[in-house]
Amino acid sequence: MSTVVPPDPTKSSQAIPLSGLNQLLDLAKKRSPDDQNRLLMGVAGLYESAGARGGAPEALADIFIALTRSAEREIRQVLAQRLAKVEWAPAALVRMLAADEIEIARPVIAASPLLLDDDLIQLLTDCSIEHQIQVALRPKIGAAVARAIVAGGDPAVMTALATNRSARIETAAFADLVNHSRQLAALRAPLTRHPSLDEDLALRLYQWVGEALRQAISDRFTLDPARLAEAIQNAAKTATNQTAGLEWGSAAENPDARVVGKLHSAGQLRPAYLIRALREEKLGVFAHGLATLGRFDVAQIHRALQGDTARPLFLACIAVGLDRAAFPAILTEIRKLNKGFPRDPDSSAWRLAERSADQAAYEFRLLMADVDGASV
Repeated sequence: MSTVVPPDPTKSSQAIPLSGLNQLLDLAKKRSPDDQNRLLMGVAGLYESAGARGGAPEALADIFIALTRSAEREIRQVLAQRLAKVEWAPAALVRMLAADEIEIARPVIAASPLLLDDDLIQLLTDCSIEHQIQVALRPKIGAAVARAIVAGGDPAVMTALATNRSARIETAAFADLVNHSRQLAALRAPLTRHPSLDEDLALRLYQWVGEALRQAISDRFTLDPARLAEAIQNAAKTATNQTAGLEWGSAAENPDARVVGKLHSAGQLRPAYLIRALREEKLGVFAHGLATLGRFDVAQIHRALQGDTARPLFLACIAVGLDRAAFPAILTEIRKLNKGFPRDPDSSAWRLAERSADQAAYEFRLLMADVDGASV
């Protein structure tokens, strides 16, 4: 006579039948939020206890994940706080919480030991700018994650990475950050303090920072006087080149500014008028109109029009409501009127992912900030 051996509840190969799981979820949904919270926390306690005894069964993990998915926002937020630093939670559940809305995801992204580099890189690819910033701020992120952040090229995310002194950033990726800081002033101050900055990159950074940060670099490194003099000379040449081109002047002195001011006062300044101005070869009117509609400093638009990349100009256009599909034609017209500027060596630096008008305006101001390390 054979002996029937009951199933071992700790074996991970066992899964709860789908019908049983659906019944449990239906029962949970009929409960009040307080009851749902107690049920979910009870399952969390069971899962932790089972893990301490050698491993929780797959069925319990299925229940845990399914209950969390159907729970209300406030309950998911409480659970995320509880699971943020533990090692016993189901990895799939942690990944799900990390991709939830940012207030739920933030503690998990910041601290969960169950999120691996591949998980963090996936968040950079799939989730919002807020999620990406939190990944960049995560303590001791690996070199692969840092490379992905720099390759993504988002100003806010790169700035967050630069402030993360525990991030492991390889020399090549850090050099890219230093190069980005020529256009993105918000990077400069945190880069001067980052442990990954070496003397060669410090000398490169020295060329485009202000006096306060130059002093900070000099205090940190013993720079060769000859190389320092060369860096200063290069910085002077860059400043001269950046001031060449269009002259803007004040609204009282500049006829283009006066035209834009009258249109704006009459409520007739619209994004479509900017395209019309370019077709009529009125680059100054376009620039002042873009500054007025976006509430930007006209000097920022000036620098965008004289830049080595079309990215800032693209962001400014998106910020005022111009269609991203129209930007290639806008860029062509501007270059005809502006001696080929803004340049774009790789021809696609401006091809960014979808941005809201507010996000585009924020990133434009980050790129165009002209004070040492100031944010917006």
